[in-house]
Amino acid sequence: MALPKKVSSHTFKEIQISDLPQIQCWPMDGGAFITLPQVYTEDIDSPGVMKSNLGMYRVQLNGNDYILNQEIGMHYQIHRGIGVHQSKSNARNQPLKVSIFVGGPPSHTLAAVMPLPEGMSELSFAGVMGGRRFRYVTEDGYTLSTEADFVICGEINADDVKPEGPFGDHLGYYSLTHDFPVMRVHKVYAKKDAIWPFTVVGRPPQEDSQFGALIHEITDSIIPSEIPGIIAVNAVDEAGVHPLLLAIGSERYTPYNPERKPQELLTLSNHVLGKGQLSLAKYLMMVAHEDDPKLNVNDKESFFKHLLERIDWQRDMHFQTQTTIDTLDYSACGGINSGSKVVFVAAGTKKRELANQIEHFELPVGFQKAQLVIPGVLVIEGNGDIEILTKTKLPDGIALVTLVDDADFVAEHFHNWLWVTFTRSNPSDDISGWNDTNINKHWGCDIPLIDARIKEHHAPVMTMPDEIWMKAGELIKKYR
Repeated sequence: MALPKKVSSHTFKEIQISDLPQIQCWPMDGGAFITLPQVYTEDIDSPGVMKSNLGMYRVQLNGNDYILNQEIGMHYQIHRGIGVHQSKSNARNQPLKVSIFVGGPPSHTLAAVMPLPEGMSELSFAGVMGGRRFRYVTEDGYTLSTEADFVICGEINADDVKPEGPFGDHLGYYSLTHDFPVMRVHKVYAKKDAIWPFTVVGRPPQEDSQFGALIHEITDSIIPSEIPGIIAVNAVDEAGVHPLLLAIGSERYTPYNPERKPQELLTLSNHVLGKGQLSLAKYLMMVAHEDDPKLNVNDKESFFKHLLERIDWQRDMHFQTQTTIDTLDYSACGGINSGSKVVFVAAGTKKRELANQIEHFELPVGFQKAQLVIPGVLVIEGNGDIEILTKTKLPDGIALVTLVDDADFVAEHFHNWLWVTFTRSNPSDDISGWNDTNINKHWGCDIPLIDARIKEHHAPVMTMPDEIWMKAGELIKKYR
C-alpha cells in the first residue's frame, strides 16, 4: 500500500479554470479560492514521486491581476516543502512544475495536511491510510493523480509574483494582500461527474478543525519518539493552532536537588521550536510531567491552572525577538512572517493560590471593567496608560492579566480568551507587567500583562453580513 503505483492511462477531459466552481467564502476575499487543494511538486535534484511533496496551500483562481484561465495564485506559508522545491528550481533557473489535485480519496486530502517527518512521502502515507496505493500517470512532464476529480497543471518561475489575497483564514482574520508566486496554467483536467470538495475556514472551531483533531490523534504517540523527553503537545485549535502550543515534558536534570526549577524543560523548548511545524509556535508553554503525572495537555483549563500555580514570572519567561512567525499571524508590526516568540516553563511545587473570584478594586482612568476568566486570569478592558495600570494593586491570587477591547466577550468563554489573547498579541511588543526587571538581558516581572487589544497593524476580523446569516438560517429550515 505504501508505494505509489504508476498507471498507463486516465479518464480526464480538458476544461478551463473558468469551468471550475468559483467559491468565495468571505466578503473581503480577493477572489475565488480552492480551499482543499493537494499541491504536488517534485525535487528537481531528485525527481520522482518518492521525493515529492504533497501539501495544502492556498490557490486563488481569479481576481486581482490574474489573467483568467492563464494564471492562478499560489500562496504558501513559511516552512513548507514546496518552498524547498522552488528554491532548488530557482537555483537552476528552471521553472517548478506544479500539479494541483482536487477531490479523490479522503486519505489524499489528509496526507496533504499531515506534518510528516522530513523525507517521508505523503503519497506513501496516503496509500497506507486509504488502504490503496496512490495511483498516478505522467503527461507532458506533469504528474496527475488518476483518482482526483480535478487536476490543474502549470509552472512557477523564479521572481514571477503578483498580489494574492486578501483571504479569510483559520485564525479568524483576513490575511492581507501580498505578493506570492504566480502559477502559469498549462492544462486543467476534470472527470465526468466530478465532485468539487471545499470547506469554510474561519475563527476556530470550523470544519477544518477536524483535520487538527485527527492529526493530534495520529501524531500524539509519535512526538515522544521524535523529541525524547516530550510527553505530549497540543497545538491549540481555539487559538488558531500556531499561536499557542502547550507541552508536557520531563524535568530530570537534577533529581537530587529538592529545589526544583525548569532546566530540562528549557532544553526541550529549544528542541520543540526547532522541529518542523512546531517551530511556528509563538507562545510555547511547557510544564513538568513529574509534578502531576495525570495532567492532560488537552485539558486546557487544567493545564493553565497547573502552570499559573507554579511559574516564577521573574525567571521562567524566555523571549526570542526579531524572528519568524506564522505567515498568517499579523500580531507584530514588522511585516509578514516577522515577530517574536516566548516560552513559559514551570516546574516544582505550587507558588501561589489562584483567585476564584475577585472583589471590586479601583482601576485607573481609562480602564472600566475587570473580570475573571478562569482562576488566576484577569481580563481588563480599556485604553488607559499601561504604565499606570501596572502600578495598580491587584486582588490577591491574580497570576496573569490580559488587556482587551471587550471584557464581557473575552470572559464569556475560555475559548474566547484563548483566541483573543494569543492571536492579537506579539510577545516582545505586548507583554509588560507589574514590578518588571531586566537583569543581564533577562526580562521578568511579578505578574505579566498581555496586551491583546486590536492594533492598527492587525488584519481585519472576519465577519459575515447579517443577510448571509439570515439566508443560511432559511436554508437550514428548508432542508431540516
